[in-house]
Amino acid sequence: MTKWDYDGPILEISNLSISFFTRLREIPAVMDFSVTVQPGEAMGLVGESGCGKSTVALAVMRDLGKNGRITGGTIKFKGRDLTEMGDEELRDIRGSEIAMIYQEPMASLNPAMKIGHQLAEVPMIHEGMSQQDAWDLARQIVADVRLPDPDRILKSYPHQLSGGQQQRIVIAMALMSKPALLILDEPTTALDVTVEAGIVDIVKDLAKKHGTSMLFISHNLGLVLEVCDRICVMYSGEAVETGSITDVFDKMQHPYTQALFRSIPLPGADKNTRPLVAIPGNFPLPHERPPGCNFGPRCNYFAQGRCDAADIKMVSVPEHDRHATRCIRVDEIDWDAPPDLAAQIERSEIGEPVLRMEDLRKYYEVAASKLFGGGDHKVVKANETLSFEAREGETLAIVGESGCGKSTFAKVLMGLETATAGRILLYDNEIQSTPIERRSTDTVSGVQMVFQNPFDTLNPSMTVGRQIMRALEIFGVGDSEAARHARMLELLDLVKLPREFAERMPRQLSGGQKQRVGIARAFAGGAKIVVADEPVSALDVSVQAAVTDLLMEIQRKNKTTLLFISHDLSIVRYLSDRVMVMYLGHVVELGTTDQVFAPPYHPYTEALLSAVPIADTHVEKKRIVLEGDIPSAVNPPPGCPFQTRCRWKSQVPGGLCDTEVPPVKQLGNGHQIKCHLSDEILRTMEPVIKVAAE
Repeated sequence: MTKWDYDGPILEISNLSISFFTRLREIPAVMDFSVTVQPGEAMGLVGESGCGKSTVALAVMRDLGKNGRITGGTIKFKGRDLTEMGDEELRDIRGSEIAMIYQEPMASLNPAMKIGHQLAEVPMIHEGMSQQDAWDLARQIVADVRLPDPDRILKSYPHQLSGGQQQRIVIAMALMSKPALLILDEPTTALDVTVEAGIVDIVKDLAKKHGTSMLFISHNLGLVLEVCDRICVMYSGEAVETGSITDVFDKMQHPYTQALFRSIPLPGADKNTRPLVAIPGNFPLPHERPPGCNFGPRCNYFAQGRCDAADIKMVSVPEHDRHATRCIRVDEIDWDAPPDLAAQIERSEIGEPVLRMEDLRKYYEVAASKLFGGGDHKVVKANETLSFEAREGETLAIVGESGCGKSTFAKVLMGLETATAGRILLYDNEIQSTPIERRSTDTVSGVQMVFQNPFDTLNPSMTVGRQIMRALEIFGVGDSEAARHARMLELLDLVKLPREFAERMPRQLSGGQKQRVGIARAFAGGAKIVVADEPVSALDVSVQAAVTDLLMEIQRKNKTTLLFISHDLSIVRYLSDRVMVMYLGHVVELGTTDQVFAPPYHPYTEALLSAVPIADTHVEKKRIVLEGDIPSAVNPPPGCPFQTRCRWKSQVPGGLCDTEVPPVKQLGNGHQIKCHLSDEILRTMEPVIKVAAE
């Protein structure tokens, strides 16, 4: 049989069970898992961290390591069982017929080899192709993945490319042998939303061009909607629902799928009138799964004596396209009933400005070197004339791609860096030139930060309670150890963690629980301004809702000003009062959330909105894919910072965009954009996101 001579399912997984064996016990990671991928079909595999998605992918690649073992079921690729193949047969198939793209592109690239050699190696090894033919094919594929100047790219080392370019090379490498099955494991998680949109388009186009089937693993339901034809939802090692995208998104038949959709901010969700519904409880550990339905303890429809009586099998949903669910109450539940809404919350009053930035600049000097072209010292212009104010009790979201200056401005505000020019006024006190070690205790405790990765911010050798008490000590809260202990327990109550967690070590906590400890520590000194730097992006969607609502609740209670740094515009739309859009150190748009999410837009805001994956089949989006990456802050373009990627540039006469930085244009009611476009053209802009009538 040749590579392409097969007309049955490309991948057929039946009743697959996988366990990992430790010295203490067998840990079942995947149980009774079945999925079928037809030729040219894209199957999305979704679920929370630890549900077994990546384990399934590694089992298909037969790469489970020493401890992992397939304990039951079959994995058939083009009708042949991969579980019975020898090493040599597997070597022939891997890379040539089944290829895998991982989350972290540098894990797949050899840092000591030029890109061209790494790409050409694939067909030379798998197909015995000559070096010249392999090199020509490599050049063609680099052009296919829309990388500029393919000849320069082929001669580059991986470290000379951006993250988005590296991921495109990994995709090119996977497609060099035109595999029948492409497995993508969270391929865009580490990338900006604009870069992600470009890569998603490339993957879809190339899969269509080569007739490749896909197994697309993601926790992002919006992304799965854009890429896939079918979806399989996993929970705690089991498939709980599978079917076509439209059936599962619009006619879901499993309580976990329903709970997932209710915990993500879709259009129409509002923190005051339609708050998100977090999934109660925690994900079970593999050796602590409940009897019967794994989702039982967290399910709104749980029936004792039935749902926990025996293992539950997948059942077909009649009259749907190969739609199946693992729920014994599927016919008893009213799936169209609206959720029990939490009590509507009164919009909190927004007070006077507590923080002002006036023409803030932050430049870094970089010593001359070959890396930056030699010559004199170079200057990195991280922030350019940043001006805004934040009010008491307000959530101001700061959005933009990596490298736009969001985190630099946060460091200057926190005192980890000092400003090059301009002023930062905190309650009318200037703090832009005062590093953190010279700031008063009140200033330090008044401005706190919640970081992106809760794993990196906790001391692994200290109990949770001791870490919070240490913060109280530094902030001078409490006049005795007993008083600090009592306040620490109150802070655990505030972030909705059981008081017994005070004695736990960080390793005993889940990601969401660790982030709650980080929030408790940030509020230990009665913080008035909290900078939340991507605080939920490392968390599962079901945990995101709970942590986001917790931040909102604490904000209402303490009248905290929240500066929410994020690239996820769905969550920004849900929780922010005002939005500031940054690009290459400049504020390019600033306004209320409603103003920024409706036309007229800054051209960059328009592109950002169009790139956001939305998990709603009724949403129509204008597709605007930005070409290229953010230019380097060492060598920014002249004129408008966005002019190298702007689709509206031709509408501005006289080459103004190339020569002059745009003025700040006031559009009324505090809405401003930095753009040369005329008012007439701005008024013609159409909405990027439209919700179609059901």
